[in-house]
Amino acid sequence: MDILSISSTVQCSHTPPHLSTSVNHRASTTSTSFIRSQDNSHKPTTDSPDLRRPITTNKPLKTSTSRPSHFQQNPLKKLVNLRNPSAPNSPPHDTISAKLWLSSKLSPPPPPPPPLPPLQESEADNRVSGNSDENGKEVEFREKGKIFVGNLPLWIKKIEVAEFFRQFGPIKNVILIKGHDELDRNMGFGFVIYSGNMAEKAAMKAVEFDGVEFHGRVLTVKLDNGQRVRGKYAERARWVEGKEGEAYRSEWHEEREGSRKEFAKVLESHPENWQVVLRAFERIKKPSRKEFGLMVNYYARRGDMHRARETFENMRGRGIEPTLHVYTKYILIHAYAVGRDMEEALSCVRKMRDEGIQMSLVTYSIVVGGFARVGNVEAAELWFKEAKERLTSLNAIIYGNIIYAHCQKCNLSRAEVLVREMEEQGIDASIDIYHTMMDGYTMVQNEEKCIMVFHRLMECGFTPSIVTYGCLINLYIKMGKIHKALEVSEMMKSAGVKHNMKTYSMLINGFIYLKDWANAFSIFEDVIRDGLKPDVILYNNIIRAFCGMGNMDRAIRTVEEMKKERHRPTPRTFMPIIHSFAKSGEMRRALDVFDMMRRSGCIPTVQTYNALIIGLVEKRQMGKAVDVLDEMLLAGISPNEHTYTTIMNGYASLGDIGKAFEYFSKLKNEGLELDVYTYEALLKACCKSGRMQSALAVTKEMKTQNIPRNTFIYNILIDGWARRGDVWEAADLMQQMRQEGVQPDIHTYTSFINACCKAGDMLRAMKTTKEMEAVGVKPNVKTYTTLINGWSRASLPEKALKCYEEMKQAGLKADKAVYHCLMTALLSRATVAEDYIYSGILNLCQEMVEKELVVDMGTAVHWSRCLRKIERSGGTITEALQRTFPPDWNSHKALDASSDEDEDGYEDHASYNSDADGEDDANFKERFQF
Repeated sequence: MDILSISSTVQCSHTPPHLSTSVNHRASTTSTSFIRSQDNSHKPTTDSPDLRRPITTNKPLKTSTSRPSHFQQNPLKKLVNLRNPSAPNSPPHDTISAKLWLSSKLSPPPPPPPPLPPLQESEADNRVSGNSDENGKEVEFREKGKIFVGNLPLWIKKIEVAEFFRQFGPIKNVILIKGHDELDRNMGFGFVIYSGNMAEKAAMKAVEFDGVEFHGRVLTVKLDNGQRVRGKYAERARWVEGKEGEAYRSEWHEEREGSRKEFAKVLESHPENWQVVLRAFERIKKPSRKEFGLMVNYYARRGDMHRARETFENMRGRGIEPTLHVYTKYILIHAYAVGRDMEEALSCVRKMRDEGIQMSLVTYSIVVGGFARVGNVEAAELWFKEAKERLTSLNAIIYGNIIYAHCQKCNLSRAEVLVREMEEQGIDASIDIYHTMMDGYTMVQNEEKCIMVFHRLMECGFTPSIVTYGCLINLYIKMGKIHKALEVSEMMKSAGVKHNMKTYSMLINGFIYLKDWANAFSIFEDVIRDGLKPDVILYNNIIRAFCGMGNMDRAIRTVEEMKKERHRPTPRTFMPIIHSFAKSGEMRRALDVFDMMRRSGCIPTVQTYNALIIGLVEKRQMGKAVDVLDEMLLAGISPNEHTYTTIMNGYASLGDIGKAFEYFSKLKNEGLELDVYTYEALLKACCKSGRMQSALAVTKEMKTQNIPRNTFIYNILIDGWARRGDVWEAADLMQQMRQEGVQPDIHTYTSFINACCKAGDMLRAMKTTKEMEAVGVKPNVKTYTTLINGWSRASLPEKALKCYEEMKQAGLKADKAVYHCLMTALLSRATVAEDYIYSGILNLCQEMVEKELVVDMGTAVHWSRCLRKIERSGGTITEALQRTFPPDWNSHKALDASSDEDEDGYEDHASYNSDADGEDDANFKERFQF
């Protein structure tokens, strides 16, 4: 008991602080050795036969309990130590007894022998280089009969060297050192080895010819000094000797390790320069699986799946078999997932399984993320469920990928369920998941929940980044709240977060959407002031702004600036310029920009051709639009549904139902998607041409295709019946809208009022006006114009004047169509000598003069005829009205030239037609050009 208590005292009381980490491990050894020292009558600890000493080393024993397991023990090192005669005399450094503080004081060990004197430099070199073997004999490194031959021509072959040196004796072998890059050329030197008993003598004869000319070169010939063999022998000896804790690394290994570290450094510092990365990889003499995996990973991040596959197969060709790590993280599967080629990614998964490699959580995460990128939510859900069934636990990465898939499809309810499920499993959401949810709420424009996620992000200890603020800016830009986006921008600045190109582009887009060109260019100046270099996206936005302003020359100069900054324009760069020229009717300049796009290396896309076609359709140049379509087909570019829908809209605006149905049939035959916009164009053609039965047939086909009728479809149908004055059919459509839950808009009410006016049912028209005001839809200028035209048809100009006064009280400004309808109504009642008619005509003429409105010649002729009934010889009204006539007006010639025209014919020509699709303003102004 006393002995045990003493040993415990030794452990607890006399252990120095720096050995506290290893006391527990040595406890049993300490106690046992102390007991044995007592039993042996205080003999020195070193003489105890049962005591084990550690292997003799050149350093003191470290405080760690054992050598790390990742160092491999050199099996030849023990053999060398056994052969080394100095091993038994090596000093017993750091024996176990030296660690026994108390026992060493009670029975101190004998003093250690004096250390050996350090080796002299020459002795160390001889020992390392291997000039003496174990018995001290000199080792001969030079091979007899071997000579060194230098300054050889690089193109020389072995047979030619052998023929020259065979004159001195029989040759055993010729060694030419080959180049690393060009194996068919040598490095300019080599060795010749003679054979036989006279080999040394033959070598001596050959050396005498040092300096001989050989194929235009002066050769260097000398005896081999054994330098290469000596170097290999010394390197082998250093490897056998090794270093403390690790094996010796040769110069080749050191050089290889340096090139591997350089490659890893280049990957981190210059990931955008693929040529530098590739050169760094090629400098590695013998890449391992890790380097091949890093290179595959690099190509995968760039989406270059073909080079990733090439590198992967090159690795396999060198005999390096892929592991799950290479298949997944170093990323053949990831390469295809980033490149959106999920079929090849799944083929790699199948190959993994065929080779017996099981999928890990990383593999499942990559596959789920790949399907999320391509928008295949169903496949992503299947792989996510398989991961849940086969793996014991999931992480935030795979949850983030599946949440991203649902957010991109605006399925926020499922995303919220997944977030709750993840948190219930104890998995903390990363900041990327918060950003994904904010982006999803931005897509559905749910401001409340997006702000809620933003505040929750800060409550969880995350610091909002540029991505966080970018989500908020994008939300308010999409909602049209540019002032709140600017508030977020100020919040960013106060938090010390600087704008990047994406956030600046969002702000510029917001101002462009509002057509606020000044602020858009102000943001662009902020970009330059912050020292940022505009990228292609920002340049494209600025070009859109110039096109919106109508400054086309500046837009083209911006393209040239892009080229000077070495930014390659894209087809999206030229689309707004082409569309603006085509829309303004300058097709020559539009085609010039189209050619400039081709010269810039941009291949025209279907969207580029669509921009040309849209511009031509808006100018109703359908022949040229069809020519562009034919050129598009010759270029091998297939039209899409937008192309055919645009052509159909053009023929619909002309009322050419035959052509509209022709291109509708082409769209169906090519298997393109039929949507509501396609049927809108078809219905517009039917209604414009007055073929309402065909329009009903189109609506039935829409029902079979499960395409619901929206407000635009009902507006087109109601306007079609309004053209025919069929108020009952129009009223029936209004009732169907209410039953289907489709809300009427201002165009719907205006078209129905037009149907009532044409049918002469002005009471229903006024009732509809009160109904639309009750539901919060305010009449616009077109609505009042329709009512004024209706009261004019009913020969009630006083009611028309009352509508005009109501329109002015509502703060609306009259346009040319309003003045035309109202003036025509008053002049038609000019035979009734009433004061309100004369005063109304004079007031309208004064307003038109103040607004500098001038009527066309046809309108002037019609109004002059009406004036003849009031003032045959001229007067105040005639003088006031003629101030609105064209400058070249000649009343006598105009009246004579048009004396045969019928007033009723002009009345029919001047009848007002209202379209629900928003094009009736243009049609009306074309009918009455001022």
